[in-house]
Amino acid sequence: MSFVEAIAAKRDGKALDRAQVRAFVRGAVDGSVPREQLAAMLMAICWRGMSADETHWLTEEMLHSGEVWDLAGDRPDVVDKHSTGGVGDTVSLVLAPLLAAVGVPVAMMAGRGLGHTQGTLDKLAAIPGWESRRDRRQTLDLIDGCGAAIIAQTVGIAPADRTLYALRDIVAAVPSLPLIVGSIMSKKLALGAGTLILDVKCGSGAFRKTVADARELAAALRGVAVAAGVRCRALVTDMNQPLGPALGTACEVREALAVLRGGGDPLLRQASLRLCREAMVLRGWDAGDAGAALEAVIGNGSAAAAWDRIVRAHGGDPDPARLARPLAEITVPAAAAGFVAACEAEELGRVAVAAGAGRQRVEDELAHGAGVCVHARLGDRVERGQPLATLLVGERAIDRESLAERLRAAFTIGSEPVDPPPLVVGTVDEA
Repeated sequence: MSFVEAIAAKRDGKALDRAQVRAFVRGAVDGSVPREQLAAMLMAICWRGMSADETHWLTEEMLHSGEVWDLAGDRPDVVDKHSTGGVGDTVSLVLAPLLAAVGVPVAMMAGRGLGHTQGTLDKLAAIPGWESRRDRRQTLDLIDGCGAAIIAQTVGIAPADRTLYALRDIVAAVPSLPLIVGSIMSKKLALGAGTLILDVKCGSGAFRKTVADARELAAALRGVAVAAGVRCRALVTDMNQPLGPALGTACEVREALAVLRGGGDPLLRQASLRLCREAMVLRGWDAGDAGAALEAVIGNGSAAAAWDRIVRAHGGDPDPARLARPLAEITVPAAAAGFVAACEAEELGRVAVAAGAGRQRVEDELAHGAGVCVHARLGDRVERGQPLATLLVGERAIDRESLAERLRAAFTIGSEPVDPPPLVVGTVDEA
């Protein structure tokens, strides 16, 4: 069967066999399948889905398309963490120094932004000098030297994913469950940490909109991890509004620093501490002791010091004054008094991308001073003229008036009080 026939079979809702899945993955690596056919298959999978067997084959073929590092073989205590993508989700920048400060080493292979989200690598690229490209030996040296390694996907790790990941973003094939599972778990298993914490988002700003859909993804991800012998905990968390107030790159680095220094946004702090506790419990800590240790390192400055060490070890300058600033700021006020009844996180994320904090084409350069700052949260009482959000303008040429109007439209102001949803919906079993 030709690859065109394989695309047609999936388009028509038929299952692929392992040979066809292998041809798809290998074609992404060696160029034997043209990019337009890869894109067509991605869209067919997004539309028609994959069976459990197809998803398992996809993950295995992507995993073995390149190197397998098995960090746990040399550093069994190392923890990895992954979020399925959210708006204002700055947790990785908080979690790594927090865990390093309490003596729990971290290794994360991070990615660029997808769709309406801003990626961890993009945020770290806002730090002058930060270098994310590391090989296995350098990654181990970072873990030993500063307690954390946050690296880019290497040329040798899951090379099929690198091609498919970029294509998914520009052909609107991001939300597909099997493609998400294959992408995430091929990289996680290739990196090979012995402990993995998963933060699976649900809601308007997530790729999985309902709790049921998020739980389905969380269960699929955890199932692959556990089958591979990895200690894994999967949480389902709310993304019906931005997690943190900063949506961008440099602005999110500043927000992470604020939390590490004892301030910052309460929701971002709550999510970061919860995920850190879960990781520590999997590593044998008592939950109460873990929480107390985390609060202590924030209070005594150890968490902020760990951030500085991590940044320097990665070649960066930890001075926040070196981070890019917006060229202009446009504040969007509430048109009427009332309560924030809805805060469309996906739209806010898309505005941040359009402003320059994300890519609309693979080759787009980021404007690190650009983004969005959110001032009003679900349930907040606002007065007419009170700021809802601020558009941070960077170097990219944009239609400022249009984006400001989109920010305003992302908020729904009602006359009755609204109770915001709980931040942590539960573990995969509780959700």
